[in-house]
Amino acid sequence: MIESFTPILAAASGIDLSDPTAAEALLEARLAPGGEAAQALEAELLRLLAEGHIANRGEEPVRWGRVCGASDETGGHSIDVVHMSAPGPRHRHPLGEIDYCIATEGEPTFDGRPPGWVVFAPDSTHTPTVAGGKMLIVYLLPDGAIEFERS
Repeated sequence: MIESFTPILAAASGIDLSDPTAAEALLEARLAPGGEAAQALEAELLRLLAEGHIANRGEEPVRWGRVCGASDETGGHSIDVVHMSAPGPRHRHPLGEIDYCIATEGEPTFDGRPPGWVVFAPDSTHTPTVAGGKMLIVYLLPDGAIEFERS
């Protein structure tokens, strides 16, 4: 199944996450949301979601699942997918996070941002929040590094 995520992994290859704005611009240049390659990717991800292969753990409004841990094959990133329509658990990104967001219902935003690429710098913290609909989010974590905060 990792091959389904190849376009995202290729776009993320070598990205410096210390400047999220610059990282997002480079990601968009490599894999433009709405472009032909992105449309094919999104169709594949929606198929995997419908068949229960991804985001198949937990309950509404936040379902999640790990596709794979960080490896050489994934450029050192873990691949996780979440399908959500509400806030998720607060967490810290020790090495940063790259998100590719797809609207699945309504006109959702992720942390106030429209569908597409969202990058979080190393050592950033947030409560991931989808509002205005549902969103499928693929997130890459360098070395699989994430720290969930206790509430």
